[in-house]
Amino acid sequence: MSNFSQTLTDVISSSPFEVATEGTSETQKPCHDVRLFSEDESRIGTLPVERRRITLKGIKPISHVSHELKSYYLYGAVEPKTGESFFMEFPHLDSVCFQIYLDEFSISYPDSFNILLLDRGRFHKAKSLKIPSNVALLFLPAYSPELNPIERVWEAIKAEIANEVHTAIDSLIDRVAFVVCNLSQMVIQSLTSYSYIINAVNDVFQ
Repeated sequence: MSNFSQTLTDVISSSPFEVATEGTSETQKPCHDVRLFSEDESRIGTLPVERRRITLKGIKPISHVSHELKSYYLYGAVEPKTGESFFMEFPHLDSVCFQIYLDEFSISYPDSFNILLLDRGRFHKAKSLKIPSNVALLFLPAYSPELNPIERVWEAIKAEIANEVHTAIDSLIDRVAFVVCNLSQMVIQSLTSYSYIINAVNDVFQ
């Protein structure tokens, strides 16, 4: 994404904090480091995630299905540079849940100025939102999920539960939580370290 380094610089310059950037002099004592996270939400439901299966030639694979849909939402943020992540489960996709997520995210990273790269979902831009002082929202161009690295994390999570049948939502939540907890920072970093992000972070933050 062209001029992304300049976009990050503009966001940082609007921060109420003194932050550490490439141009910070030794006489300045920055109060906050700057971190860039990719944020998004994904619906997880009891309808099985279907994937192809390998069978002998001429034999069709047998798949079990569940026709009753129960679902919840996984909100997540990942830091492409380090692979660090922050996930929460919510029953709905709306500004109320997003506000709770932002508040908890802010509390979890109190010593840094945190930029969240995210899509232009309506609830992401709700007027009722109160953005924490150590968080800034940086919106991606419209209709460009391919620019959001966390999309690859959702794919990895759903690949782990592909073709599984969970008739009870609690069983599914526990299974996905297990998968998420076992995603190492190295794996997340390898999935999300898009060059346009890493290059910009290195240009601006180092």
